[in-house]
Amino acid sequence: MRIGLMGGTFRPIHYGHLIIAENAREQLHLDEVWFIPNHSSPFKVSEHTDDADDRIKMVELAIQNHPYFKINTLEIERSGISYSYQTLEWLHEHYPEHEFFFIMGGDSLEKFETWYYPEIICQYATLAVAIRNDNDMDQLKKYAKNYQSFGAKIVFLETPNFSVSSSELRDRIAQGKTVRYQLPDAVIEYIRSHHLYQT
Repeated sequence: MRIGLMGGTFRPIHYGHLIIAENAREQLHLDEVWFIPNHSSPFKVSEHTDDADDRIKMVELAIQNHPYFKINTLEIERSGISYSYQTLEWLHEHYPEHEFFFIMGGDSLEKFETWYYPEIICQYATLAVAIRNDNDMDQLKKYAKNYQSFGAKIVFLETPNFSVSSSELRDRIAQGKTVRYQLPDAVIEYIRSHHLYQT
């Protein structure tokens, strides 16, 4: 099977994540997309990670009506800082029959060489990079060429420019502002009923 991997903290998951995942599924002819909430991001070590159950539940609610979207909680179960190379090693060991596509944004590709063991990630997955602005394509192709030393296989995804971030959404929720049409309704209701991100 061809499997897309969508990692993140998902505090909270929003339509930006879902749009990228759906476009990856369609353009790469993926059989499934696995959403993998991390326990603790190496790039966001200051973020609270004691809300794992809430983050898992919000992902489940967000993807519940999509037959090809699944959740995998291996990084949360492993605990500690979530390193993508460890996740890819584990997936390759347990699912050697699958072909993996590691979905990321263009901003992540720019910093990819600073990740822990990028060559291991490239060994076990094709990088699927979401492009929101055609003006960025030339620069991203230069990065892609530089990463050939890692053995990187990179494909680019055409993605609608839906600009939203989880941190901005948390700020809006804390301020009592609307987040409608930026999050699935079921996720909004979960945040409201569990008083998440509110001051």
